[in-house]
Amino acid sequence: MHDNPSSAEQELIQRCKSGSLKHQEQLYKQFYGYAMGVGLRYCASRDDSLEVVNDAFIKVFGTIETFNAERSFKAWLRRIIINTAIDRRRKDLKYQLHTDMENAHHIGHNHTAVSQLNAKDILKLMDDLPAIQRTIFNMYEIDGYNHDEIADMLSIPSSSSRVYLSRAKEKLRKALTTEAHTHE
Repeated sequence: MHDNPSSAEQELIQRCKSGSLKHQEQLYKQFYGYAMGVGLRYCASRDDSLEVVNDAFIKVFGTIETFNAERSFKAWLRRIIINTAIDRRRKDLKYQLHTDMENAHHIGHNHTAVSQLNAKDILKLMDDLPAIQRTIFNMYEIDGYNHDEIADMLSIPSSSSRVYLSRAKEKLRKALTTEAHTHE
């Protein structure tokens, strides 16, 4: 799905390209809610997300002259936010990646539990996932990256990406089952 930017949005971006701080502030305010929504999926807290969003906008304004106005600004911004969140968490993720992968077992694909969740339920349940699992789940299931892309971005083997995604889905299934029994 390709967003057709309005002429007002195109004008705003053009003014940002010329270095107008007033217009950069307007662009920040216009896309802040969207940016926080993306950031919150990748960060452990609202404060962490705010830092990622602010860092991402610094990158946006530092490289906005390279933005191709024929493409979607939202998609470009989303990619910068995701990359900023991943860069920020990369240190933490490296520590978590040292778990014993040899002892990982394959978890079967039962998509029914996850497919029955709505977005709000998933986001709530995802708060309890370890950072590496949440990041990979977001990248694969929500943002549409494949395992090879995830592996490249996180500097891990693609097999590890698959294992962490399976673990995240399994934890989400268990959390859903537990929640369903609690409400009976």
